[in-house]
Amino acid sequence: MESVKILCDTDVIIEYLKGNEATKNFFDKINSENIAISAITLMELFYGALNKRELNKIKRALSEFNILLLNEDITQIAIELIENHSKSHGLKIPDALIASIAIYYDILLWTYNVKDFRFINALKLFKEE
Repeated sequence: MESVKILCDTDVIIEYLKGNEATKNFFDKINSENIAISAITLMELFYGALNKRELNKIKRALSEFNILLLNEDITQIAIELIENHSKSHGLKIPDALIASIAIYYDILLWTYNVKDFRFINALKLFKEE
């Protein structure tokens, strides 16, 4: 598979961690250096961990992936997304931040919750083959 830069939404990483066969198979096709996770997704996963043991398991499992952090430009994009889409489409802050990271880095966003993002014109969604 050619080099593809993909930002994974939290739901995709959850499926990966749960051992979802289709998700894991696709991850196996993509070199881990071409997969990124937002700092928001990392925080959501850490927050959702049931205990310290699960938290450490998540940290180990995700250590091979690039973590993309927020910066001033990403924050400004997220603010604009919230202004334009929170009332009309119910865009939530974490989703706005994740989308803004994908927009800023000009990479594809892989999500199983397409409905949460499809109205963002500047965002390119990844479609599994």
